[in-house]
Amino acid sequence: MKRMLLLPLLFVATSFYNHLNAQITETATDAVRNMGVGWNLGNTLDASTPAGNYSQSSYWGAQGLESETYWGQPLATPELFAMMKNAGYGAIRVPVTWYNHMDANGNVKVEWMKRVRTVVDHVLKAGLYCIINVHHDTGADNDKHQSWLKADLYSQNKDRYELLWKQIAQEFKDYDGHLLFESYNEMLDTKSSWCFASYNTPTRYDATLARNSYDGINGYAQSFVNVVRATGGNNATRNLVVNTYAAANGSGTWNTHLQDPLKEMKLPEDNEKGHLIFEIHTYPQIATKNAQGKVENRKMEDIRKEIDDNIAHLKNHLVAKGAPVIIGEWGTSNVDAGDGKTDYDVRPDHMKLFIEYFVKQTKAAGMAAFYWMGITDGFYRSMPAFSQPDLAECMIKAYHGSDFKGEYPTPQAASAISCFEGEKVLGWGNGITIAGALFKSIGASGQLELTYKHTKNVDDIQFFYGDWSTKPPFMADGKKYDGDFIPHSHYSSPLGSEHTTIFTFDDAVYEHLCKKGLIIHGDGITIYKAQLTNPASAIASPTVTPHAVDAYYTLSGQRIAQPSHGIFIRGGKKVVVR
Repeated sequence: MKRMLLLPLLFVATSFYNHLNAQITETATDAVRNMGVGWNLGNTLDASTPAGNYSQSSYWGAQGLESETYWGQPLATPELFAMMKNAGYGAIRVPVTWYNHMDANGNVKVEWMKRVRTVVDHVLKAGLYCIINVHHDTGADNDKHQSWLKADLYSQNKDRYELLWKQIAQEFKDYDGHLLFESYNEMLDTKSSWCFASYNTPTRYDATLARNSYDGINGYAQSFVNVVRATGGNNATRNLVVNTYAAANGSGTWNTHLQDPLKEMKLPEDNEKGHLIFEIHTYPQIATKNAQGKVENRKMEDIRKEIDDNIAHLKNHLVAKGAPVIIGEWGTSNVDAGDGKTDYDVRPDHMKLFIEYFVKQTKAAGMAAFYWMGITDGFYRSMPAFSQPDLAECMIKAYHGSDFKGEYPTPQAASAISCFEGEKVLGWGNGITIAGALFKSIGASGQLELTYKHTKNVDDIQFFYGDWSTKPPFMADGKKYDGDFIPHSHYSSPLGSEHTTIFTFDDAVYEHLCKKGLIIHGDGITIYKAQLTNPASAIASPTVTPHAVDAYYTLSGQRIAQPSHGIFIRGGKKVVVR
């Protein structure tokens, strides 16, 4: 028996060891073809909180490992990627944001680099291609946050950007060709212009700003290639991905400058020929509003023509320059999203027609496409299961054929969501944030389980609502507290003691937590694990369930009188209400 168990483990270890040593010989064109269907691990390692102005020291390195859960996603696990592999996916794009985990000089925190490496290892061990990038270090500005990487500020950012990529490249230089690097995400100019450079100026086009921005994009791309190649190892021939300005795709005819990001993008100089890839993003609308403001599905012939025309532009302006193309993000733009609805909610059949055509046409064009999030989201990832299994199956069969037999596990009731694992010393401005979406996902009977050690004679755990507005009351191991929890007093334990405490909240507080989230703060406390659990979510078998056959319940056990669309429990069994 021991020998039988040892062989699979040895195979896995040897297989992954090969990922760390095998020389890269696969060309970019072959890698893109072999990736198959891709998916984005969105809102995870790319999550962050607004940091203000990048000229201030407080902007840099202000967050810890808990940032992975800031936007409502659980910690990424090996089981999630195994599920994606079994479904038929071939590649995972792992967006990573860095500014919140590095100092003003560009030095990345050791623990963050280690966490990124752990997630990459999970992806590769599952037998998938993996792309990591520099993600929300780019993007649009608002009143609360500026992105530090700007297309027209290449000279200002060059040294810090190159140092960042030097560190990433050195960390992964021994990994084989199943790991790819992506230079930057959707980089904009200082006016936060989408579509094309300088669009967000009063005249909708500024030739000087546009020129500086396109030159800057090409400068960043060249720096990226130069720095990665110089680190040696497998990076000498690693397949590298560079994005157009804003990752713009050139689609549309409403402005003569729409295709400028494609036309102005250069293929970086590279001594290793055949190892560079271009990337764009696309989110077409499959519905539109008519003159009366009513939302209507677009005709499929119009959608197909838009896809075909876009692929033709990509071939003419990018592939013709000597590199294949990947669609790093794609999906649909919801014209009725303001109502809290998605295309999947409102027009699932129409969406599947779009997905089927898009996947088939990009495959025929030799382009790998990475769907943006969806299909498995929030607590579904912690099970793991697909939140939209029919959508996942649609895109997989569009690529592999209708006879392909993938596995698409459906949701079980969530019993636990991991929010933090590691070692976090609590201090002022240095807490753990749990997004409201995670409280909402785990259900109304949810409770917070903390494993920690108190390290000072004065120790204190504090809870704040996610906006720091106030300290909510709570129960610790069944005893009520108003805002502060003193472990050594609660347990009468000496300095250095480790505890696991169950915290619960009344219904009114829990409702606020679902909206605002929770900040775990304190002093003299080292947190090792934080998870949300729901003991009521374990659904009994039909033979012992006390629920009435005709009654509907949510996955968290709440009775619903008239269920809308979604997955519910009826008669002890999961049912889908469409």
